[in-house]
Amino acid sequence: MYIEFLLLVLSIKKFNQIYYFMKSNLLLLIFLLTLAHTQAQNLPENAEPGKCYAKCITQDEFGEETVTVETHPAYSKLEIVPATYKTVEERVLVKEASKKLVYVPAVYETVDVPYVKTEGRTDLAITPARFGKTSKTFEVYPKTAGWEYKETVCDSPNKEDCVVACFVEYPAQSKDVSITTLSNDATTSNVPISEVTATYKKRVVKTPARVDEIEIPAEYVTIKRQVVDTPSSTRKVTVPAVTETITKTVLTKKGGVTTWEEVDCGLFNANVLPIFYDLGSARITPESKRIIDNTLLPLLNSKPVSIELMSHTDSRGNDDFNMSLSQQRANSVVNYLVSKGISRSRLTARGFGETRLVNRCSNGVECSESDHQKNRRTEFRVINN
Repeated sequence: MYIEFLLLVLSIKKFNQIYYFMKSNLLLLIFLLTLAHTQAQNLPENAEPGKCYAKCITQDEFGEETVTVETHPAYSKLEIVPATYKTVEERVLVKEASKKLVYVPAVYETVDVPYVKTEGRTDLAITPARFGKTSKTFEVYPKTAGWEYKETVCDSPNKEDCVVACFVEYPAQSKDVSITTLSNDATTSNVPISEVTATYKKRVVKTPARVDEIEIPAEYVTIKRQVVDTPSSTRKVTVPAVTETITKTVLTKKGGVTTWEEVDCGLFNANVLPIFYDLGSARITPESKRIIDNTLLPLLNSKPVSIELMSHTDSRGNDDFNMSLSQQRANSVVNYLVSKGISRSRLTARGFGETRLVNRCSNGVECSESDHQKNRRTEFRVINN
């Protein structure tokens, strides 16, 4: 236990010695650390107070040289010498000889042919019956007799006293009737009817049909045709090589060396670039191009520094639209500088929309047009490469 206590006392004593040594040499240590950092970063020596320096990486330097390149080798090609022709005449058969069969139709004549139009027959003739005339008397009422009473005029009121009875006789009545008597009964007799004849026209073959054979001779024509006079052949032709002179870019000096360029200290802060845009547009006006030519181009051409372009809008309008519009406006400045020969790698474009207002003119706050104008700005600052 004693030994452990002794070791603890010795450790505390050693620590106090080291602490007092470091305290007395603190300024020396800070100087040494600063010197080591400066040498490690290759900071400029004998820098003047109040001066600012930008760390730049030298760019590769390039040159141009002209070389002749064979773009196509020399070679031989074969050309065809076409065949030549001559014209010859030739008699050719265009239609073979043959035979033609000609049909001769039959010849007819007309003759009369008799025929029985109506056949003969025997008809029956009827002799009607013959009658005679006679008469006969018939008694149609017999002879009668009887009493008949007749009234007379008398003065008696009794009618029966005035009746007279008479016996009357009536003779018979007769009638003569005509009677037809049959003299001869009806009979028949045969009556012959002669037949009726006529004729019709008939065409009969006078000369029978036949086929005549006719010879058809062959036909010939004279033609002209092209025949090979000289057959085709080939001819060898030498084609020279094709060369092209090109200009290529070659590296003349390797960059990548760290240098420190003295830059106005104010350029490391955001500086307003007094350029203006049409309403809702990112197109750079001719006046804005002139301001860029006079402000940024001299700095970028004289110092190998990089800059950041920052574009802002006022609070009016849709927030997302303003953010997009500010980015487009910053991009338009970068694109213009690139068109003037500045490397795009030295330029950074950032749009902030209405997120960095410089006054109270946020959404819903009434402000004058001049106050809104202060927020519609484009800024630039130098950044280390």
